[in-house]
Formats: sequence, C-alpha cells, structure tokens
Amino acid sequence: MAEETIFSKIIRQEIPTPLLYQDDLVTAFRDISPKAPTHILIIPNKLIATTNDVEEDDELTLGRMITVAKRLAIEEGISADGYRLIMNCNSHGGQEVYHIHMHLLGGKRLGPMLSV
Repeated sequence: MAEETIFSKIIRQEIPTPLLYQDDLVTAFRDISPKAPTHILIIPNKLIATTNDVEEDDELTLGRMITVAKRLAIEEGISADGYRLIMNCNSHGGQEVYHIHMHLLGGKRLGPMLSV
C-alpha cells in the first residue's frame, strides 16, 4: 500500500484547500504553482501511487477524473478554445507526488507537448 500524501490530507481537508469539486471518487482543486491561467489538479480519493498501480476496479474513478475535467473546463470557460490533460508516471515522467493526479491546463495557447 502506498504511503499517505499531501493530497490525502487535502481530500480530508486536514490541509484547508478551496475545493472546486469533490464526490465519493475524486477531488479537484487549483495547483499551488500554476503553469497556465487555469491549472487544476483532479485526484482520486483512493490513494493510487502511480498509473502503474491502477487496477481494473479503478476504471470508474479514472473515467470520473475525465468527466470532472470536462465539467471544470466548461466552468472555467476554456472548453471552446481547448485545454490539456496530463498525468505523469514515476520520476522520468515528471511525477512529484506519488498519488496519481491529472493536471487540467488551459486559458492560453499551451505550445508543444514537450520541450527537450
């Protein structure tokens, strides 16, 4: 089992954070170091360390992450112009918090996927 993360504490509001969305499966809130005008994190309430740890019974949760991203993109006014969804896995993928999370970024032209 993965260790608790800062995200676990945000889900339970032990670290008070304004939530944009929360239900029984996922929680969403703004990134504290935004990389775009809109930068929201969407996380499963269940601690799943990396995408390598996703199981078949997590499919509903992962689908919910996508539908919540769509809903928040509409609410943020970025759905028409477009947005990007990013999930990182492990150190080479850029994962910093080992509790899977989806970045919803938009509000400006985002440019190329990778700069190498």
